[in-house]
Amino acid sequence: MQFKRVILLCLFCLLAVLVHAQKSNSGKSYYTQKRYNNSAKVKGSKAKIVCPVFEQSRYPYSGIGIKLGDPFAITYKYYASKNFSIAADLGKPASGLYNRYFREKFNEYQDYDTLSDNATVSYLTHKVKSDFIAEIKVLYQFDARKISPGLQFYVGAGWEWRNSQIQYDYLYQREPTMSNPEPANTAGSVSRNRFTQGVQGVIGIEYSYFQIPISAFMELEYFADLQADPGWRRVEGGVGLRYIF
Repeated sequence: MQFKRVILLCLFCLLAVLVHAQKSNSGKSYYTQKRYNNSAKVKGSKAKIVCPVFEQSRYPYSGIGIKLGDPFAITYKYYASKNFSIAADLGKPASGLYNRYFREKFNEYQDYDTLSDNATVSYLTHKVKSDFIAEIKVLYQFDARKISPGLQFYVGAGWEWRNSQIQYDYLYQREPTMSNPEPANTAGSVSRNRFTQGVQGVIGIEYSYFQIPISAFMELEYFADLQADPGWRRVEGGVGLRYIF
C-alpha cells in the first residue's frame, strides 16, 4: 500500500510538471519568446538565470538537490554532455516499504542448532535502527523538446549499496520436561547488520524549462540483489529537484 502511494505521488508530480510546461508555452507572447531567445546568449554569471538552463555550448553542468521516494536522498548529477551524465544518490531507503521483507528474514538470524529439542523461538516485532543507501548511475538522455521545451527522457544502469541495522524482538518458549517441569517464556532481542549490493536499471524524465536554474525529475529504478539475497529484486524510484550550476 505504501509503495502504491509513492507511485501515485510520482505520477502527480509528473502531471504537475507537464501542466506547468503546457501553461508556460501557451501563455508566452511573441515578445516573451523573443526575450528568452535573446537571454540564452548571455555569458558569464548572468547566464545561470536564463531559461532554458542547458545550452549546448556550455556543457558540462552540475546539479545538486533532493530526491523524495525510495530512497529519500541527496542527489548529485554531472551533465558531461547533451546525451551523457552520471548521477549519484546518498540517503535513506523508505524502510516502511520493507517491513514484510525484514520480518521474513528473521529466521535467517537464529541459531536453531543451539536450541534444545523442546524449545522454540517466535518472531514478535522488529525495528530498523539505521538504514543507508548509496547508488551511482550512468545515464543516456534523449531530447524530447517536441513534446515540451526543456523535457528529456533518460535510461541507464548503475550500482547500489545498502546497509541496514535491524533489531529483532522475539519470544523464547520452552516446553516442560521431566527434569525441568516448569515451562519458560522469555522475551529477548537480537541486532543484526545487513549489508548488500547489486546492479540497477533506471528510466526517467527530466524537465528544466524554468526561469531559474532548477531541474525537476522523476525516475524508476529496478534493483537486483547480488550479495545478501541473490535473486531478490525491487522496484524503487522517486521525484526530485536539482539546482543546476
